[in-house]
Amino acid sequence: MISRLQDLLVQQAESRSDAPALWFDGVWSSYALLAKRSRQLARRLAAHGQPGDRVAVLAWNCPAYIELIYAAASSGRILVLLNARLAPAELADQLNRAGVSLLFADQDLLAPLQELSQLPQAVRAISLQQDYEDWLANGEQAELPVVNCTDPAWILFTSGTTGQPKGATLSHHSLLAALDSASHARKVRPDDRYLYPFPLFHVSAHNVLLQHRYGAAVALVRSFSAPLVLRLCEELAITTLSLAPTMLAMLLEHDAYSPEKLASVRTIGYGASAIPLPLLQRALKETAAGFSQGYGMTELSGTVAFLHPQDHRRGLAENPQLLRSVGKPVPTVELTICAADGSACAPSEAGEIRVKGEQCMLGYWGAPDATADVFRDGWLHTGDVGRLDDEGYLYIVDRLKDMIISGGENVASREVEDIVLQHRAVSECAVIGLPHPTWGEAVCACVVLSDETSDEDLDRHCRNYLAAYKTPKAWIRLTELPVNATGKVNKAQLRGELTL
Repeated sequence: MISRLQDLLVQQAESRSDAPALWFDGVWSSYALLAKRSRQLARRLAAHGQPGDRVAVLAWNCPAYIELIYAAASSGRILVLLNARLAPAELADQLNRAGVSLLFADQDLLAPLQELSQLPQAVRAISLQQDYEDWLANGEQAELPVVNCTDPAWILFTSGTTGQPKGATLSHHSLLAALDSASHARKVRPDDRYLYPFPLFHVSAHNVLLQHRYGAAVALVRSFSAPLVLRLCEELAITTLSLAPTMLAMLLEHDAYSPEKLASVRTIGYGASAIPLPLLQRALKETAAGFSQGYGMTELSGTVAFLHPQDHRRGLAENPQLLRSVGKPVPTVELTICAADGSACAPSEAGEIRVKGEQCMLGYWGAPDATADVFRDGWLHTGDVGRLDDEGYLYIVDRLKDMIISGGENVASREVEDIVLQHRAVSECAVIGLPHPTWGEAVCACVVLSDETSDEDLDRHCRNYLAAYKTPKAWIRLTELPVNATGKVNKAQLRGELTL
């Protein structure tokens, strides 16, 4: 019975020991080998500290990262997955707040912490390149403790665009429940070969666990590279992969791209941010793969709504509006749309998305007030504004914090961004509200342009699709949009730095 993360690996090692589990840098590892190394690491961790201790990993994708995911779970330790893009001071803060005692890190990421004296004294650091194999092979080992399914398994710090990042604490049970949800929409076959190009320090790492639950093989790359992904899809006969919209665009626009490169790919899952409709339409026309959209967040241990490949085909053939949906909620959760007073919204009426289900996080680590604020009346308040249509499809309108109130009218920044991105000259766009003496806030578009165009031309384009009060009142040209450590556009920074 699978009730803890480590059971995923143990089950496959017992039933399909020689089957490939992991590919990295040209080398395949079987389920038996991955399980053996993970168990050895788990016994080594069990000899260091106590169950419930926090063990952190600060690294780019590599086999040791996967070993740590399973070994920390087996040893009863809580794995803190640190964002490799953070500054040393930010990492030190998260190490302190999580009370980490042991840190496994890439040497190039560890060095700045040590050189700037940012590594907390209580933390023992193990360099994955210099110390890991010796520490694993030659140190003391201990018997593994009893681990319960409700025990915390991961701490993932949120991106913190509106304040200090918070440590979402996910249990074995919540992560496995998220796999149950994902399996409703993304069927995994034992002979699948799945390519994972995202950093493992995101909640999207649960996709790797999903493959292992069903005995599929995972091809892991250190970081995303369009030519590398195209090559591996062809050479390894990849059948499924996950992409962010920006990754998808880079694949289609790369000189090496041809439909033949993705001939073996059955399904491409995408998510992480909104996808421009023209990009999705192009991908559907230029590849033979089916596309699956997902909506979720760290606090939900994964995904709670999916737009299936058949929905995409229907959208392309007869209902383009459907391609703007994130799909239908999975049957494993309850999802409702609520007005500010807590009442249920009518179909197609926008309100906050609230979720109840076993895949909800335990809470924010060491932050009871923040936990109480997001969990109310048994529901997790996502902070996302959405609507459900008459067929039950979910549409994301905006983040609550990104809604713009201009002249008493609510403007969804995401809706405006979707329209602006359809202009031929716009390659990137972030819409924000800036203070205005008359309207309270004015809708402003920060754009990165691929070629010169006038404000008047951009205005004309928007007025063809948007009401006047939604059309941007200012066009702010930038060479690039600022992003936070998780790669999302940092609108808080834009609002703080820009004025009309």
